[in-house]
Amino acid sequence: MNFKIFFVFIFLGISTFLYSQEIVTGIQINEAVVIEVKKIALENRSCNCDSENQVETLQLPFFDDFSTSNIFPNQNLWDGRSVFVNKDFPYMPVNIGAATFDAIDSSGNVYSTGSWVPFEADMLITHPIRLDSIFTPVARKLTPADSVYISFFYQPQGVGDAPELQDSLICEFSRYTGNLVFSHMDSVTVISNIYLPSPEDTIRPLDTLWAPAEMGCNPEVFTISYVNIAWGDSVTVACDSVIVPEIVWNRMWFSEGLSLADFQETYNRHMVQIMIPVTDTAYFKDNFRFRFRNYASLSNENYPSSWRSNGDQWNVDYIYLNYNRSAGDTTYRALTFSQRAPSFLKDYEVMPYRQYKFSPTYNTRTAFHMYIANLNDIEHNTKYSYHVKQIDGDFGYDYFGGSCNLKPFYEVGFQNCEGCGSAHACPPVNSLFSLDGNRDTTSYLIKHYISDSSDQNSIVDSAIYRQGFYNYFAYDDGTPEKGWGVDGAAGAQIAYQFTLSMADTLWGVQMYFNRTLNDANEFYFDLLIWSDNNNKPGEVIYRLENQKVKWEDGLYQFYPYMLSEPLLLAGTFYVGWEKYGQDNMNIGVDANNNKQDKIFYKTDDNWYNASTQGALLVRPIVGSNLVLSINNLFTESDIHKIRVFPNPTSNFFSISNKKIENNPFAELKIFNVYGYEVHNQTGVGTSINISHLPPGIYIIKIVNESRPYSAKLLINR
Repeated sequence: MNFKIFFVFIFLGISTFLYSQEIVTGIQINEAVVIEVKKIALENRSCNCDSENQVETLQLPFFDDFSTSNIFPNQNLWDGRSVFVNKDFPYMPVNIGAATFDAIDSSGNVYSTGSWVPFEADMLITHPIRLDSIFTPVARKLTPADSVYISFFYQPQGVGDAPELQDSLICEFSRYTGNLVFSHMDSVTVISNIYLPSPEDTIRPLDTLWAPAEMGCNPEVFTISYVNIAWGDSVTVACDSVIVPEIVWNRMWFSEGLSLADFQETYNRHMVQIMIPVTDTAYFKDNFRFRFRNYASLSNENYPSSWRSNGDQWNVDYIYLNYNRSAGDTTYRALTFSQRAPSFLKDYEVMPYRQYKFSPTYNTRTAFHMYIANLNDIEHNTKYSYHVKQIDGDFGYDYFGGSCNLKPFYEVGFQNCEGCGSAHACPPVNSLFSLDGNRDTTSYLIKHYISDSSDQNSIVDSAIYRQGFYNYFAYDDGTPEKGWGVDGAAGAQIAYQFTLSMADTLWGVQMYFNRTLNDANEFYFDLLIWSDNNNKPGEVIYRLENQKVKWEDGLYQFYPYMLSEPLLLAGTFYVGWEKYGQDNMNIGVDANNNKQDKIFYKTDDNWYNASTQGALLVRPIVGSNLVLSINNLFTESDIHKIRVFPNPTSNFFSISNKKIENNPFAELKIFNVYGYEVHNQTGVGTSINISHLPPGIYIIKIVNESRPYSAKLLINR
């Protein structure tokens, strides 16, 4: 039976086991898909266009490496949106990006039809393809003698969940049988007058309405009406049966479910390429289609809904259909990067700028790894470089790794770090980032390029990373592939280790909990901060009680849990929580960055290192000052800025807006940097007294006739 739960029991003494256990789950809601669906719906409404526009029949060659589309497959090639196109779930793919098949549907939710019994989940199906003819350089017919092959790379699990043995990935070809079959019943909408002798008559329940022959309908078709329809009303009636050519789908290849580890041990590859010949004349038509499907299975339905989640991932890449191929035609004239481009920071994806500047050499990597592949069947002399440019700044530098001969991927795999390959696959971080003392935050674009050395018909690939220095520490890349938690006895504690370069102020903790079915993990907890005790959590130095799992709107937006007062810290510290109940709270996990050694949990009097690989989506907010944006405090989408003066001020301020000043009905609120309301009054006079407020940064909000206005104010005495 497929439970989809990873249990870890820790042995104590001779025969005592802990009651609590680590739990790893998939995600239940794919936020990227949910938001993309809403975006498409808005675009379709704004352009008043049909989202199901007809696509012209495709011609050979057919190719997709999923590098130019995102979230959904390229709709010029594929019909439907159930498959997830992404860079996160594949492990060491042949290029950046792949199509992931899983248990989440095209709306971003776990399939409502899903159960622990394998069910049909995602489908990737092409638009019709002209497999009867080619048109360049000369138009002619295609036959099996033209040696047509379809090829693709596939991989089970990736960084996600392993498909069980009973799960599967399938490739199928469409074939017309020559028979005609019923598709659906067509209908027409007519005015009820054609059925009613006079305006006083009414079509009543169970009346029989015959299809109007004058509109081209089959007069023998009828509809039984179940509503009262008066003279002049519209009524929809069945018109005729729609008969279409019968299509059957022939299974051409499939794989049973297995783990990535077993897959790698069997094939000695991260991804395997499949070659399928098209030999049956029945496929050489002007509307040939092929498709991929997966069968998935969810956790046992007797388990809590907070555990029922996505899983059974398969990744498919580099799909290619063409003629004049062979079983040995497995190479491509392409140089590619695999995996996301890395952070240049030693430990973090993001860290506060002033923390970096205090110890830049320690916080910067000396070198990093790029996964570069030559997919061709011949060796290429390649050039690698990267370019760093500060966004909204003047700093930047370049690195040129020179030239190096790169053997084909099928011979050596990714480029190794020996000889000249070290300058490409393992290049140095060639400079520290800018140490601009006037900035609190900044970011850099790091662009990587690989190309061959030829001047003509050069082949190139690129990868881009945005290096951020903001007001928080992050081990994660901001995207959850899994969920994690500790299930069992109430009072279990989870702690996440961070280390400061210099003493600094902790203002709060951002956390991203995965959404679950019906928000089943909306539990209460205490937010905790610990000191360090020999590289494990020590004394609890701060507790914020009675917090609740919450979510922000938007794509992978972290919820900020702000401390009631700032906390000065130095060296190593830990942030986390103590849960009230027994259930798993399902914190997001980035499976592409492994900080397992930083994750601890406590279920009795002892701390244990997590057995789960990944980085928790938990980020301490650190800095000398914290300025919240308007969107952190207010949900109104129409915020209007106003001017307040003097600013900075000491005891009074005024507002320069005729609609607000001296308005006895306007409501004024003042919030501090934590988001707490510190002042509230109705009516705005010529001058507002704020002498009772301590020095600091505040946000002013005024509502007049349901119209919100805002401004920032500095009180400085």
